Amino acid sequence: MNFTSTAKFDKIREITKQFKIFHNTSCNIGSSAAIVPNGDNNVIYASKQFLDSIHFDLTYFPLKHLGYKFVVVVISDLLAHNAIPAYISVQLNVSNRFSFADIEELMSGVRYCCEQFEIDLLQFDVGTSQQGLVATVTAMGNVEKSAMRSLSGAKENDLICVTGDLGAAYAGLLLLEREKKVFEVNPNMQPDFEGYDYLLERQLKPEPRYEIIKDLKKYNIEPTAMTLVSNGLAAAILHICRASQKGCQLIEAKLPIDIVTFQALKNFNIVATTAALNGGDDYELLFTIRPSDIEKIEPLKKDVSIVGYIKEKNAGYHLITNDDKQLPLTSQEFSPIE
Repeated sequence: MNFTSTAKFDKIREITKQFKIFHNTSCNIGSSAAIVPNGDNNVIYASKQFLDSIHFDLTYFPLKHLGYKFVVVVISDLLAHNAIPAYISVQLNVSNRFSFADIEELMSGVRYCCEQFEIDLLQFDVGTSQQGLVATVTAMGNVEKSAMRSLSGAKENDLICVTGDLGAAYAGLLLLEREKKVFEVNPNMQPDFEGYDYLLERQLKPEPRYEIIKDLKKYNIEPTAMTLVSNGLAAAILHICRASQKGCQLIEAKLPIDIVTFQALKNFNIVATTAALNGGDDYELLFTIRPSDIEKIEPLKKDVSIVGYIKEKNAGYHLITNDDKQLPLTSQEFSPIE
C-alpha cells in the first residue's frame, strides 16, 4: 500500500462514511483524534501504534527516549484540539529478544513524560510479538466544547501560524541514519554528531507544546483552526484548507528554520524549505487566527511565526518563494512516526 498523504485520507474517508453514527460522536478524518461529548466538555481520544523498524530504529534509539517520544506523539494530537491530556494507556508486544529490564527502561521514559505533564497511566499490559517491539499508546483528555479546536474553521484572510521551527527532526534523522551506515561498515568508528545536539534532541526527544496552549488562553487568542505538524507543514495546512474549504498562501521567507538545521541539510544537499514543508516528526502546532488578533500574538513571537494567509477556496494552495514566484503547494508524506 503506497498512498500519498492526500490519497490516504481520501481512502479513509471512503471507508468511514459507510459507518452509521449511533451516538453523539464525531469521526474526525485526518485529525488522529476522536471526540466524545460529555456535558459541557468534550473528551478527546488519540491512539497510535508504533512498529519496530518502521516507526523507529533501535540501532540508535535509546529505549527510555523511545518511551518518552511515544507519549509525546500521542498527547500532541490532544493539544492540537486545545485539550489537556490527563490519561494514557500503554500496550506493549515484544519478541523474546527483549528482557524485562528492556521493558522497564522503555517504561521509565513513559513514566518521566507522565510526571512532567501530570498524566495518569490508566492501563498497562505486555504481550508477545513476532516482529520485535510493537507499542500501542492511547491518550485521553478534556476540553470545554467552546474551546475545542479542529481542522475546520479557518476563514479567508486568517493568518497561518506555526510554533517552534521546522525540519530539525528530519535533519536529526538523516544524521542518525548516516552514522548507522558508517557503523555497519566499521563498528569501531565513533559517531560524528559534533554541533548537532539540537537536531538529535528534536528527533529522539521532542517536546509537546503545552506552553503554547496555555499562552493562547493567557493572551485571549482563539485559533479558528488547529492541527499538528507531524508530516510536514504542507500536509498540515492542506488538511486545514480541505476541512475549511479554503485556499492558502505560504511565504517561504517566513518559514522558521534553525540555522543548524539549514547547515545540516545543506550538507545532505537538501533544500531546507523542502524539509520544512515535507519533513516529519516536528510535532509543532499549526493554527490560524483572525487578522484582528495579530497584536495579541506579538508576545509569542519567539515561539510562534506567521507563515502565510488563508485564501478563498478557488485561489488554490501556493508557496511564494524567496524570488517571488508562486508555486503549487503539494504534500509528500514522510512518516518516521505518524
